[in-house]
Amino acid sequence: MNRRSFLQTAAASAGPILLGTTARGQDRAPVIGTGEHRYECHHNWGQLPPDYSWQTTHNVALDSQGHVYITHQGLKDTKSNMDTVLVFDPAGRFVRSFGRDWHGGGHGIEIRREGSEEFIYLANTWTPTMKVVKTDLRGNVVWQKGRPECPEYAPRPDPKDPNRMVTPPYNPTNISFLPDGGFTVGDGYGSNYLLNYDRDARLVRVFSGTGTDKGKCRTPHGNWLDARDAANPRIVVCDRANARLQTFTLAGESVDATEPNRVVLFPAHAKTRGNVLLVPDLHARVSLFGPGLTPIVHLGDDAEWRRKVLDGFKVRQQPREWLPGKFVHPHDAAFDREGNIFVVEWVSTGRVTFLKKVS
Repeated sequence: MNRRSFLQTAAASAGPILLGTTARGQDRAPVIGTGEHRYECHHNWGQLPPDYSWQTTHNVALDSQGHVYITHQGLKDTKSNMDTVLVFDPAGRFVRSFGRDWHGGGHGIEIRREGSEEFIYLANTWTPTMKVVKTDLRGNVVWQKGRPECPEYAPRPDPKDPNRMVTPPYNPTNISFLPDGGFTVGDGYGSNYLLNYDRDARLVRVFSGTGTDKGKCRTPHGNWLDARDAANPRIVVCDRANARLQTFTLAGESVDATEPNRVVLFPAHAKTRGNVLLVPDLHARVSLFGPGLTPIVHLGDDAEWRRKVLDGFKVRQQPREWLPGKFVHPHDAAFDREGNIFVVEWVSTGRVTFLKKVS
């Protein structure tokens, strides 16, 4: 699903409200959450250089030193902001940037240690060729991949005109890592497949595809290895336009799917830390789940605020309307080593929020 489809099809759903917020609604750093999951909310984290500005922030990942890597799409053709990945130290000071070659396509980013080194894996949604890229931590390209070479993506006759050949779209959105050294790519804005690769970046299998039945997806926007049950690791998929989470075996077999619009609203991605699953939801909240997808808390959840956010999606372009302790369109989130959370939002000016864990 592309952005236009998102604006046309997203529906305002209130969902369960599990918000815990201080009464100081206008505090600059309100505390949100409940119980053992309470966070001090610091919006607009990170110090940009004078010649930089955010352009629709997308995703976030951290390396072993706590450095924070953030992608933004880069919609303007200017001398500044041409780099797609911006790197900050743990205190929010700018360190470096890179990724000019995939300007305009910046989306998914994850980091993994392989041997003695760490590497970045990127999903560049709208670039014509550099769809999936592996780099070192400074952005030096190790390999890049374009369209998958497999039957699912081969040209085929147009159902409406058999004399015309069409090419299935491929616009990957996110990547997750498999325990054998391989990785999974979600074709969230293309043909709705998930693709497993081995440790040498060779395509192993393609599964799911377009549909509403269990095992099929509409915008598999995010995916993650959920190994909280070590004996039964699963690939959890944010089946965004179907408003649900789905789980698959590592071999791509469908296991389960949540009821649409009940557990999640418009899930964007997922991460785990300990027994907690973190799901940023484009419908104005960030959700935490315990074992078995049991809801712990929906951070920032507020039905009235969500109705305003989803009313024509004007709020994403109106920073003066944003409220402390509330989210607009959380697109990705990630834990740091202390259990704090970085939230990156799909808003026109870009925004990074630091959730400092206080309990």
